[in-house]
Amino acid sequence: MAAASSAASVHDFTVKDASGKDVDLRTYKGKVLLIVNVASQCGLTNSNYTELAQLYEKYKDQGFEILAFPCNQFGGQEPGTNEEIVQFACTRFKAEYPIFDKVDVNGNNAAPIYKFLKSSKGGLFGDSIKWNFSKFLVDKEGRVVDRYAPTTSPLSIEKDIKKLLGSS
Repeated sequence: MAAASSAASVHDFTVKDASGKDVDLRTYKGKVLLIVNVASQCGLTNSNYTELAQLYEKYKDQGFEILAFPCNQFGGQEPGTNEEIVQFACTRFKAEYPIFDKVDVNGNNAAPIYKFLKSSKGGLFGDSIKWNFSKFLVDKEGRVVDRYAPTTSPLSIEKDIKKLLGSS
């Protein structure tokens, strides 16, 4: 796995899926990615999961992928096991996109992919992820293009996704 400091793109990382298997993010080369830290018990859960599913349904066949990383660092709002999280997202919100292993997004134990994302695009108040459902838009080459606040609705990002897909 690449260290966040030596990585040139998101494709340089290997992450764990919800069942603990390694996933080489190079498999997503050529796709536009929206990387989101998700939580099941947040005030933003319903709107975000609903709109993420709508975006995925609309653009998955055009080379768009959502990578969801559960995180329990904000108000303990993702306390479940990976199995429970996947069950929740897939049953309640029909999430068809990949949900990965639960990670830390801040602090010393932050997942390397999140260290890279934050160093590529700092937020309004520095690099830290502020809450659940922070979003990073990544181009087909694995470069972080933009970062969106937790309160930014996924559907409001659609125009940026279309631009990167070349379907604007």
